[in-house]
Amino acid sequence: MPAKSSDLIRCSWPSNDLSIRYHDEEWGTPLHDDRRLFEFLILEGAQAGLSWDTVLKKRENYREAFDDFDAARIARYDRRKIASLLRNQGIIRNELKICSAIQNAKIFLEICDESGSFDRYIWQFIGGKPVIHSPRTSKDVPATTPQSDAMSKALKKRGFNFVGSTICYAFMQATGMVNDHLVTCFRYKQLGKSR
Repeated sequence: MPAKSSDLIRCSWPSNDLSIRYHDEEWGTPLHDDRRLFEFLILEGAQAGLSWDTVLKKRENYREAFDDFDAARIARYDRRKIASLLRNQGIIRNELKICSAIQNAKIFLEICDESGSFDRYIWQFIGGKPVIHSPRTSKDVPATTPQSDAMSKALKKRGFNFVGSTICYAFMQATGMVNDHLVTCFRYKQLGKSR
């Protein structure tokens, strides 16, 4: 008989049903789908200065407002679309972040053309396979690493916005490029077995 969700030992940060489900089903799972990678890149940038819970609560609204993160469509957004997004109470209405998503979509598409996929390009920063950390407490989890520094520098050089090293590291954690689940967390073991 499988353990109930409340019986599971997990990382300390999930604090509500939404973040628990995100932690248990997504966070730290290696992701190789270009559209979902682009989604996380945009959402991590949107989160800058805010809590991840704020973004999670608005995630479905973002998917609807941003054409399910179809980079080709987002790259064509015009002033009228930007004005519409700024009126959309279901997303974070920050003009810099909205314009950044459009700019980032254009560069994302360039990288896909050059590299064959964004997946191939972005996973090169960790050698193509997840980096497994073994944090015992949340204090053992870094905010940045040399790999996130390199990713940030490369993305900024390409013209991406909202891709500082801390944002890049959060992106790496979310997309399973690194496994920062605590060693006591049930997901740490699950993800280790699935490698």
